[in-house]
Amino acid sequence: MSIESVRAFFAEKAPDITIIEMPDSTATVALASEAHGIEPGRIAKTLLLNAGGRRILIVARGDARLDNRKIKAIFGSRAKMLGADEVQAVTGHPVGGVCPFGLATRLPIYCDISLQAFDEVVPAAGSIHSSVRIDPMRLVKLVDAKWVDICRKASAELPAGGALPSPAP
Repeated sequence: MSIESVRAFFAEKAPDITIIEMPDSTATVALASEAHGIEPGRIAKTLLLNAGGRRILIVARGDARLDNRKIKAIFGSRAKMLGADEVQAVTGHPVGGVCPFGLATRLPIYCDISLQAFDEVVPAAGSIHSSVRIDPMRLVKLVDAKWVDICRKASAELPAGGALPSPAP
């Protein structure tokens, strides 16, 4: 029922944001990119990590890779990804649908500056078939996240600006 917690989150904090439900899975960056007809960088992937015994939620552009040196410099230790069962228990969302909205557990949320290359990104919305379109600045405000620089540069950095294409009817 994690999409329901995301619906409740948006109903309370941002009723103008619509959850997009797709017939096909959007559980990976590649699947989400294809389903939405956008480049992988615009997919905002959300990862639950353990950094020095502390759970943190990271949101980054879909084609970015975490940089262990940067993570250690900011969080004081290397980070490990958590298993699917723990991710579901902590976030309330299944792997592939994890997002920073409607979380089951209060977590510190960090958005990598890589998201700032876009005026609109597409994170999941609590299930492997749902997502939202949102300005990364608004995402940060809605979930009380902090900006960090913890990813390697994407192989093909895109310039900022330009709206996503409209969803297919």
